[in-house]
Amino acid sequence: MASSPSSSPLWTLQRQKKVALILYTATLSSFIANSAGCPYTTIFSFGDSITDTGNLCFSFPLRRSCSPPYGASYFGHPTGRSSDGRLIIDFIAESLSIPLVKPYERIKNGEARNWKKEEGVNFAVSGATALNVGFFEEIGIHYGFTNDSLRVQLGWFKELLPSICNSSSSCKTVFEKSLFLVGEIGVNDFKTCFFEGRRLAEIKTYVPHVINMISSTITDLIDVGAQTLIVPGILPLGCGAIYLTRFESNNEKDYDEYGCLIWLNKFIEYFNKRLQAELNQLKELHPHANIIYADYYNAALPLYHSPKKFGFMGLKACCGTGGAYNVDFTKLCGDEGVKVCDDPSKYISWDGIHLTEAAYGLIARDLLKGSDAASKFDDLCLKNKAFQSFNSL
Repeated sequence: MASSPSSSPLWTLQRQKKVALILYTATLSSFIANSAGCPYTTIFSFGDSITDTGNLCFSFPLRRSCSPPYGASYFGHPTGRSSDGRLIIDFIAESLSIPLVKPYERIKNGEARNWKKEEGVNFAVSGATALNVGFFEEIGIHYGFTNDSLRVQLGWFKELLPSICNSSSSCKTVFEKSLFLVGEIGVNDFKTCFFEGRRLAEIKTYVPHVINMISSTITDLIDVGAQTLIVPGILPLGCGAIYLTRFESNNEKDYDEYGCLIWLNKFIEYFNKRLQAELNQLKELHPHANIIYADYYNAALPLYHSPKKFGFMGLKACCGTGGAYNVDFTKLCGDEGVKVCDDPSKYISWDGIHLTEAAYGLIARDLLKGSDAASKFDDLCLKNKAFQSFNSL
């Protein structure tokens, strides 16, 4: 039987960590409040389950991520986030003293109480692809998880735009104080093709299509007034429990010294480099816009390479059952009888596909510290010393 919320030690342990993280947030928020000239008050976001804060669950409440044990570590109940707690977008919002970004579907249907347009909107949907579903139909793949691709999300933004601002001057006022988080997106495009057995050489030919879709979305956002855009790369999928299970190999040469799939991580590196090259071109075309590449890949990689250093146990999923990585495709997290680990903060992987709050928090910390020159997150009014109280993660 699955662990019940009331009896599992997960809740006691996570309440302690929650207190520590609240102290972090209060200290960091205080620092930012005293920082001169920090303009950001609003976040508009697009993407998939790495960013979705509840859109999928509004339309499909029976999805696994809409039920316990999702959300247990921080919120104490499911929120539509595909994790045990907060996501990277939540940590970014908290670090800038911005309210957690509410999902579009709940705003549209009047269920987001006390929502103010200045708070921004999250358009991301779990399972979303960068490419439209029609693309997959043309190559002979049926993608039935969701039709809410990146362009669909952009359409929602444009539909809601008159409620946010009704003139070029009012839009300029709102957007000059806004961060646009475009992604992470593309994982589901590639995952679907890999899981359908398509060859690596073929999937590489789809990379330009995905990047062109991201690029055109960024251009459209800039055209309506977006000034600061954060564009994340893809995480190191070759270290993910679900991929390690699906593509388990008897050939030791398929793995690096840390147990990650070399070929899959190399593919992700290839995609991320192509994405960065496209962003560099966009910067030249739109010099007035601040386009920031968020290097999720290199921010996450140290967790997999040195898990013990960060308090993690390894590559197994916290919520799951069976196999070397605690992943069984016939019984996933949220299904009856699937167990949850006692302390998710000791795991990188939450359910085999998504990461734990603890892992997302560390990735956010690395990005916000601006340790990677390419990320330039220090441009967002953040300084390294502000993270002295972030050691609880």
